[in-house]
Amino acid sequence: MRTTLSLKAVTDAIVPITRFNRGEANKIFAEVKTSGSKIVLKNNVPACVLVDPVRYEEMVDMLEEYALFFEAEERMERAKQTGFLTQEQVLKNLGIDESELDDDTDVDIE
Repeated sequence: MRTTLSLKAVTDAIVPITRFNRGEANKIFAEVKTSGSKIVLKNNVPACVLVDPVRYEEMVDMLEEYALFFEAEERMERAKQTGFLTQEQVLKNLGIDESELDDDTDVDIE
């Protein structure tokens, strides 16, 4: 029964381009708003996908988050190869005494 539902969903998502030629664009756009997307067929081949603007923004945001995630993963792998410095090593390299960090002075970072 699950296959029937997914097949129906795919069938409902298909829009022949002839519907646009018959002046049904407004009706199709209303269907996209309701369903979220439609696949436009031209000569029985997918020609484009119509997507609701809100859903499109969500997809773009998701892709950007995936790209940032993969970039972070790559950086972590490269960092594992080179190793990490401890806080003490960083402070020593920068010539900072740990007692200087204990000062209650507020610092604004921009």
